Amino acid sequence: MEYLTKDDLSEFKKELFDELQKVFVENSKNLDKNENKWDWLRSKEIRKLLAISPATLQNLRIGEKIRYKKILGSYYYNRNDLELLFKTE
Repeated sequence: MEYLTKDDLSEFKKELFDELQKVFVENSKNLDKNENKWDWLRSKEIRKLLAISPATLQNLRIGEKIRYKKILGSYYYNRNDLELLFKTE
């Protein structure tokens, strides 16, 4: 039977943190490469960008005209979907 010491746990914590940091850095690089694919904006940003009211944005959401995600009470919208929806040809 082996016993763990505080030093063992501290070393494990340091190694775990270093590995998580490497993963985070790699994922950040990948997100930068695919910026357009993962470009989600909050409601306030979308309303300001498109100069629309909260009710208009809600109607687009309810009418399923745009994709959205609700995370902890905040709505996020895909920028590409909105650009396609309001694209003038």
